[in-house]
Amino acid sequence: MSESIDRKQRLEFNKLQKRLRRNVGNAIVDYNMVEEGDVVMACISGGKDSFAMLDILLNLQKNAPVKFDVIAVNMDQKQPGFPEHVLPEYFESIGVPYYIVDKDTYSVVREKIPEGQKTCGLCSRLRRGTLYAFAEKIGATKLALGHHMDDIVETLFLNMFHGSRLKAMPPKLRSDDQRNVVIRPLAYCRESDLIEYASHKQFPIIPCNLCGSQENLQRQAIKSMLQQWEQNDVSRVERIFKSLQNVSPSQLADTNLFDFVNLPLDRSGERAGYDYDEATIGASNVGASMSNEGASASNIGADETSTSNMAASTILGPVSTGSSFSSSEMASGVQIVDAIELS
Repeated sequence: MSESIDRKQRLEFNKLQKRLRRNVGNAIVDYNMVEEGDVVMACISGGKDSFAMLDILLNLQKNAPVKFDVIAVNMDQKQPGFPEHVLPEYFESIGVPYYIVDKDTYSVVREKIPEGQKTCGLCSRLRRGTLYAFAEKIGATKLALGHHMDDIVETLFLNMFHGSRLKAMPPKLRSDDQRNVVIRPLAYCRESDLIEYASHKQFPIIPCNLCGSQENLQRQAIKSMLQQWEQNDVSRVERIFKSLQNVSPSQLADTNLFDFVNLPLDRSGERAGYDYDEATIGASNVGASMSNEGASASNIGADETSTSNMAASTILGPVSTGSSFSSSEMASGVQIVDAIELS
């Protein structure tokens, strides 16, 4: 029995591993994340996502059609109790070249942020600036971060709810000063897959305690909202992410993305056909389905009937003030007017 269970678990893990590698490979190809001769600086925090990213990148490096180098980099922010030996030992065990960047941002964050306030914003800015500078120092051409699909969608809603911006995290980004390119190889990967993958691989995960209780952060509220949505629709997050790849600027409201001011008419060619065109030309073209709905016209009030008579006369010709039209015919007239309004 145990052998059967072990075999099933191995098969399930192989499927998971192939799915993650395929998703990373597709993201790299779709956004041209890695090119010939690139030096990819894999930023490793000690969390499950960055460990998985490094593991998958090293595997792809062996089989990719282009040659590129991978260098693991961890930034030691001097958090109290941070196990400084864990990551160097892991990097050496898998044979990847690495650097440990010592930068005491912990003291800066504690000095600048009052007790009880969120530290994520300042912490990430300090970390990003340090890593950007270090990437230039070692000649890295790409900085790989471990954000996954769930992170990207959560960031979209965070910016919508708390920043009034339609903004997420792109799979590939050039820094504002144009000196660095950031890639997110896990952009097509789901967090649930990464959790399972990290558990099977038994990465030496280091929890982040700098922020205190993560449950109180706005991101956790968004995460809970998305998890609740997915109880009824398991593909909700994936479809939201897909919408980020199918943007229609003319259907939004940002005047910086679309010129709503200059929209001249162009009637030089033939007008395109629309549904109901034939129905609006004459009553003879109105389908039987419209006539069958005539019974509902008997409930129209006196004022509405008068208005309907006027509207119907426009389409069907003069309508007497008497009862020369049946209620079903009047209903047809109303349906025709509705069709005109729709067109």
